[in-house]
Amino acid sequence: MAFEYNPLLEDFVFPPFDVIEPRHVRPAILSLLKKLESDLVELEDTLEPTWPKLVEPLEKITDRLSVVWGIVNHLNAVKDSPELRSAIEEVQLEKVKFQLRLGQSKRIYSAFKAIHDSSNWENLSEARKRIVEAQIRDAVLNGISLEDNKRQRFNEIQQELEKLSQKFEENNLDATKKFEKLITDKKDIEGMPATALAMAAQMAISKGHEDATAENGPWVITLDGPSYRSVMQHAQNRSLREELYRAYITRASSGDLNNTPIINQILKLRLEMANLLGYNNYAEVSMEKKMATVNKALELIEELRSASWNYAIQDMEDIKIFAKGQNERETDKLDHWDFKFWSERLRESRFHINEEELRPFFSLPKVTDGLFSLAKMLFAIDIDPADGLAPVWNDDVKFYCVKDSCGSPMAYFYFDPYSRPSEKRGGAWVSEVVGRSRALSHDGMSPRLPIAHVVCNQTPPLAGKPSLMTFREVETVFHEFGHALQHMLTKQDEGLVSGSKGIEWDAVELPSQFMENWCYQRDTLMSIAKHYETGECLPEEVCSKLLSARTFRAGSELLRQLRFASVDMELHTNYIPGGSETVYDIDQRVGRRTHAIPLLPEDRFLCSLSHIFSDQYAAGYYSYQWAEVLSFDAFSAFEEAGLDNDTVIREKGLKFRDTVLAFGGGKSPLEVFIEFRGREPSPEAMLRYNGLLQSSAATKV
Repeated sequence: MAFEYNPLLEDFVFPPFDVIEPRHVRPAILSLLKKLESDLVELEDTLEPTWPKLVEPLEKITDRLSVVWGIVNHLNAVKDSPELRSAIEEVQLEKVKFQLRLGQSKRIYSAFKAIHDSSNWENLSEARKRIVEAQIRDAVLNGISLEDNKRQRFNEIQQELEKLSQKFEENNLDATKKFEKLITDKKDIEGMPATALAMAAQMAISKGHEDATAENGPWVITLDGPSYRSVMQHAQNRSLREELYRAYITRASSGDLNNTPIINQILKLRLEMANLLGYNNYAEVSMEKKMATVNKALELIEELRSASWNYAIQDMEDIKIFAKGQNERETDKLDHWDFKFWSERLRESRFHINEEELRPFFSLPKVTDGLFSLAKMLFAIDIDPADGLAPVWNDDVKFYCVKDSCGSPMAYFYFDPYSRPSEKRGGAWVSEVVGRSRALSHDGMSPRLPIAHVVCNQTPPLAGKPSLMTFREVETVFHEFGHALQHMLTKQDEGLVSGSKGIEWDAVELPSQFMENWCYQRDTLMSIAKHYETGECLPEEVCSKLLSARTFRAGSELLRQLRFASVDMELHTNYIPGGSETVYDIDQRVGRRTHAIPLLPEDRFLCSLSHIFSDQYAAGYYSYQWAEVLSFDAFSAFEEAGLDNDTVIREKGLKFRDTVLAFGGGKSPLEVFIEFRGREPSPEAMLRYNGLLQSSAATKV
């Protein structure tokens, strides 16, 4: 039989995204797994407890699977199709079987134990010690110590959890796509900004309304992030806001797309898996890979909750008073779909800034120019366009090369910025294409360079204009770029702990949230805020108002995050699947402590909370707050040094690069932080930047 070309199996530097099709997935994965199984058998038969005979061949096996599966998984997230879903479903079980086979190899486990117990242990570098310790820990968490019947059940659970998580995300995407609201009467969308109307008209055209215009409609509103947020913040039509709000908080909670039984089954299986491993609950399993303990995480959540509560209550009262003063028809009882609208009006009144009017000052090209200039100043790197060097999956995707101060390439990244509700899942994220690695060098001398995906879902270009961004979208780009920097600027040559690999999960948000802080630094803000047509800078008084508005409703926004963190911990510590309480009972109970007004009884937002049911944040959503403590504290070092002193800032930036961004998982995050900051982290800076300090006595994390 003639060999059929399969781009997934080629020896590429940059994945051939332009020619990969769903039909390639099944034969590629099955062929790859067969080859990797053969490589694994050979490794087990020839291994010795040495780095060249154990760790390097193991890294090559794990990397090959992670790169090819990573490509498939990425396309599933940004170019979804029924054919691709079907192809993934066909091979997913075999992929998980191989991962379990690899993770439960007694010979590999024994060899790592032998390295750990050898007389040469103290001579190993810290990075290599952490690799060995992590491999031993992960083998135990993969069930290697279980008796045969228990291990078989453990494996069944892992396979089922993978399928359930995939189905959860598919239901979420489909439920979001399913909702469409066609509007033909201009009165129904009064208050909506021009950008939102242009986007809604463009969506209408894609749905067959060929004559749709921003001015005269018709318009199609969706639950996709940019569309939903615009309605909730600006639509004067209260019934429209209510309809969208109710649809948004009940996504994927009914009919064929109901995620409720999936949530219950995921929680049941996670608890059973934890019990098989000898833990009381899944949170204890999760914490094995984190800085915190269950109790430390709960303590931080409660400290931040108590610091935020009074401010959130005051936020609500301020909005009620303002709304009543603006509109006599409004009652004292504002509903959930009113708060975003009236808080936006209050913010405009209090700070004299209008988010929509600011959009022309935040065009994507000028924002990225400013971001890359900041990265150059802080980290001594250049970021150059490299479009055409690597194939892409969509014409909107940009490709960049990161170079050191001598002009030598250090890394590459793809940037996929715009919302595509028909095929791309919501949110924003960074994922690895390949990581830095000495063992996987292309030329046998220099390490393989890292490549990353940076994915956002912001407002696309409309009516011949570039993407004009809200300030929140600007923050998101800075945030995701921070993740990418940790992946790309690592100096760690041990591939198993380079970039963000091997870092305790509650520290991975440190560089991303650190980069967000620069959006509020005056010089950085003025460097990105330039009118897309005239090039004029944001007026000084507007800049000052935007910076002053940073703490507006900070208590309420933090409490919203703490709701998810608290529910996540409760579901993975105390919840008993099938018991007297449902997951929504718990959400309601937590909501009473984290929301100034009770959640609606029908709130089913858990059904779309991908972070804890189809991502890596299960019993770890608190990581955002844990890492925020680290990131604010790290940024305060620059503030203390003097943000107006470029020389000192560059010195601090290089130190941040050479510690937080360089070490990867080769050193514990606490040691890395102390090396950068000179002391252990404290929540004081986080509370201060959010205007919440006086309500809390800060304690060490």
